[in-house]
Amino acid sequence: MNIVGIDIGGTFTDLVGYVDGAIVTSKTSTVPSDPTKGISNSLDLAGCDTRNLDEILHGSTIAINTVLEHKGARTALLTTKGFRDVYAIGRSNRIEAFNLMFKRPEPLVPRRLTFEIRERMLASGEIETPLDEDDVRAAIDELGDVQAVAVCLLHSYANPAHEKRVGEIIRAARPDLFVSLSHEILREYREYERTSTTALNAFVGPRVGGYLQRFESFLRDGDFDGKIHIMRSNGGVMSIAHAQEQPVTMMESGPVAGMIGAGRLAKVLGLARCVGFDMGGTTAKASLITDGAPAIESGYVIGHHASGQPMQLPVVDIVEVGAGGGSIAWVDPTGGLHVGPKSVGADPGPACYGLGSGEPVVTDADLILGRINAKRFLNGGMPLDRAASEAAVTDKLGTLGLGVTEAALGIARIADVSMSLAVRAVSVNKGVDPRDTAMIAFGGAGPLHAVSIAREIFIPKVVIPKLPGTFSALGMLMCSWRQDFLQTLIGRIGSLAPEQVEEVFRNLAEEGRSHLVRDGLDAATADFRFYADLRYVGQEHALSIPVESVERLTGDSGVVRQRFDAEHDRRYGQSAPSEALEIVSLRLVVTSERGDTVAEEWLSQPFEAEGEAEIGKRTVVYDDPDNPVEADIYWRPALPAGTRLTGPAVIEEPNSTILIHPGDEVEVTPHGHLVITLATRN
Repeated sequence: MNIVGIDIGGTFTDLVGYVDGAIVTSKTSTVPSDPTKGISNSLDLAGCDTRNLDEILHGSTIAINTVLEHKGARTALLTTKGFRDVYAIGRSNRIEAFNLMFKRPEPLVPRRLTFEIRERMLASGEIETPLDEDDVRAAIDELGDVQAVAVCLLHSYANPAHEKRVGEIIRAARPDLFVSLSHEILREYREYERTSTTALNAFVGPRVGGYLQRFESFLRDGDFDGKIHIMRSNGGVMSIAHAQEQPVTMMESGPVAGMIGAGRLAKVLGLARCVGFDMGGTTAKASLITDGAPAIESGYVIGHHASGQPMQLPVVDIVEVGAGGGSIAWVDPTGGLHVGPKSVGADPGPACYGLGSGEPVVTDADLILGRINAKRFLNGGMPLDRAASEAAVTDKLGTLGLGVTEAALGIARIADVSMSLAVRAVSVNKGVDPRDTAMIAFGGAGPLHAVSIAREIFIPKVVIPKLPGTFSALGMLMCSWRQDFLQTLIGRIGSLAPEQVEEVFRNLAEEGRSHLVRDGLDAATADFRFYADLRYVGQEHALSIPVESVERLTGDSGVVRQRFDAEHDRRYGQSAPSEALEIVSLRLVVTSERGDTVAEEWLSQPFEAEGEAEIGKRTVVYDDPDNPVEADIYWRPALPAGTRLTGPAVIEEPNSTILIHPGDEVEVTPHGHLVITLATRN
């Protein structure tokens, strides 16, 4: 098969493909005004003819950026009478208790566009008050110029009949609207989170749906007749039709693919636990990977952890900070230097791009410090202007009273510390000792800053994979079709009615099979795995525990009890085997494995070097702006397997640069990956 993965970030569009038996890559600037132009450029640079491709996998930051930038659709919300303010009130907890400026999440739907409908469904699924269709039609008359409607009726997860009918009425009366029904997105209790998730889907729907339509039209107009799969936040892929219906599932569409790839590489290298670190042009991301798989959480917040938008869907557990190659350095009124979270993006980009931005960013700092080769950036396709970087630093940061090199080093250090907080959040904050892990670093800027970040929190080893600059696009080629299904089911283990549990198992399995058939996949070869969300009676949050059958919950539940106690002890450091257990939801994860494993196999293929490895020397600033160091410069594609070298050194490659600090040791594995062992510092 000829397959291609395309990852659109805020700054660059990356492509990795397996075409005619060989790996092809490209990296080009994202075109914010029309991302398909960046895709077209990347296909041309990689020499890919869409007519010869069998499958295209795609990830994009468009959904999450729509939320962060508040550029979504004008959205209305329909809910049960008496519950109009659930979305606005949210939760009563104050996440930042000592922050006097703390602000709660601001709803994406204003109260004036929230309408009440007379109906009432009980948590049991019984109808208490029939649906008043006149209320629905009256609300439709009040919608005005909205572009999307979210519908979240009380307890519709238990019985969606009313919600389905409301959807039918809206779609018949206003076919121009994007309609998001909560039971189609999430059949789980917790009204606030369910409402927020449904509103998010509606808010991003028109913009993301419009982009996906343009993306598909672009490909079909180029005579592409293969499959189009969209990367989703849970680490799997979905059809483009499903993505258009539920764009909320692609919030972390691009970054998770890199973490999936990092997990596959961890298995190749025999790393039981590691941290995946991805630094791009706009943000840096980190995720804890255990036994070759990143953790998946069911709760997530888009934006700031305290004031962002809650999303109650399975997402690869990624911590993200606004620090990337394009993050802007600025001085506050008190004279303090900051980096990010604002980014210059792809247009106009860093000052060194020469497009007139005039803003100093992390990439400018790295160029001034001698860490980047101005003539070989993007394999020579984008020469950088060091004079423009120095002018931007002098102009914008001159009030600091520092020299250009000192200011540049300050930018790099602040960015490193900021990114180390993300790595700390997925390791130290989860009870994992960083000294027992390794870091797998990728992204265009990741290998340049990885060693500094690892040293900051005492990670002893850093791995730089092959193709680090386009690694997330490579990861897409390893992702299987995946869909998660869930239904609330509350009851004590040992007291559940078998017929009730059997019905939920059956309903979830039927729903899974229908989605497989809709996407043209063979349900007979798919993998169906059930999980029970369990908790001790009296707790609020639950843990997902594998269950193989109905009998695990209704018969002898000893195995499930042991699994839960062990997971609770691993997660929280204690368990209570004598406490009663209850289930709150039943989950089904359906996966359909890829028909090819070419990308995974390529990770472990023997590496063959080409060309001359050592290409010169360059003065590089590491820790002391007054004492730059002469570093050896190497060309990575020419470093043969088994090569060992010691820093200071800079290893350049077509789409990234690796900075090796003095005393650190590098080894090229038989597969061509770089393993950096950090020197001990006093």
